[in-house]
Amino acid sequence: MKRSRSPRPPVRAFSASALRILLAGLAASLLAACSDAGGNGSATSSNIRHLVVLVQENISFDAYLGTYCEAPTGSQPSCNDGPACCERGPAADPGTGISPLLLDDAEHGAYDPIHFSVCFVSEINGGRMDRFVAGATCGSDPRNFAYSDEATVGYYRDLARRYATADRWFQPIVGASSANDMYLARANFVFEDNSFVPADAIGSRCSLNKNTSSYTDPTIGDLLADAGVDWSFYIEGYQTMADYNSRDECPPPDPACPTNIPVYPCVYDPSDIPFQYYPRFRDNPTFMKDYSQFAADIDAGNLPPVTFVKAIGFRTEHPGYGLTISDGVAFTSTLVDRILSSRYADDTLILITYDEDGGYFDHVAPPPTSPVDGKQYGPRVPTFAVGRFARSNYVSHVEMEHSSIVKFIEWNWLHGATGQLGTRDAVVNNIGSLLDPAETGTAVPE
Repeated sequence: MKRSRSPRPPVRAFSASALRILLAGLAASLLAACSDAGGNGSATSSNIRHLVVLVQENISFDAYLGTYCEAPTGSQPSCNDGPACCERGPAADPGTGISPLLLDDAEHGAYDPIHFSVCFVSEINGGRMDRFVAGATCGSDPRNFAYSDEATVGYYRDLARRYATADRWFQPIVGASSANDMYLARANFVFEDNSFVPADAIGSRCSLNKNTSSYTDPTIGDLLADAGVDWSFYIEGYQTMADYNSRDECPPPDPACPTNIPVYPCVYDPSDIPFQYYPRFRDNPTFMKDYSQFAADIDAGNLPPVTFVKAIGFRTEHPGYGLTISDGVAFTSTLVDRILSSRYADDTLILITYDEDGGYFDHVAPPPTSPVDGKQYGPRVPTFAVGRFARSNYVSHVEMEHSSIVKFIEWNWLHGATGQLGTRDAVVNNIGSLLDPAETGTAVPE
């Protein structure tokens, strides 16, 4: 007679429970694996562990890429495969019919277009884009209608061929640099044009602008810091200014600066560093660093997950003052090469954009006024996504602006929860159209 057996435990129920535990542990392991190399424990929503944002200055899309693009002006191509899929700039100014000048180093250094908000509004002329050369309330000049060439900006065009570019990236607001820079921090209107410099910041006393201001509303920097995600702003010329500031002095011009004046663009000016307007970050060494530390942090494996970079003025491609495009291209190429030849090459996305178009002609009408802050968009600026995560030889037609970078940071580092600032980050497009989902490991939203 066989011994009777006790009933077996509920294997199926036990296996399901065990599976849930196993999956929970696996998820935790994957989140840990997604942490950045700096070891601060910040998980990401994609394979992108590091973001480096380089902000150059005052160039329109047409000024650099108007003769790179090949599709007929106004054709609005829907394809995305390289220069045949973006519109070339018009061969004649739509307002006067004159031909464009060649924007080489000499032309660039000889003239700085007027680009205050009231001038931009008049030049844009309700989207007709026909008063950059003549007829605007202010700012019109034949030198505004200028296209660069392969010899001068071939490096950027090579980036576009190898990686991805956006032909609908607009400056967030009509007007000058500082107002547009604020959207990288706040994704919202803060002030107009270059109205202020940061109060009590290193370098403010050496600025020609003596109107100071300070703000306490939340920024993307606050969201990152509160979530324990490291970030830094690396600034060329910052330490030199700090050294002189400690002696209540202003530094002499950088000896490499062509115009040789002891103010911008030859010395550091804090007005273009948006987080300097916020006391939590102002000259805080955790966040504000000299650009020399950038290479050191890469070599030591200490690059923060989120990084902004600003060159000293004469290397930002800002026009006028005898400055050259070539100095800015050299700065950009050195930065890109440094990252792509480092341990960070496989997990870093590089974004290169321009604060605003500087008053140069562009033929594409900006989007309607933002419903968030009621401010008018300005013209297009060149923007490139660089590195293994960028699509190859790709042109995105998705409308984006600087607030799109804020939105991507929220999505990638803050658990996908975009719109946390309650500003344009809630409504603008993300940057996913520039990125290859096979490399990012997931489809980054557009």
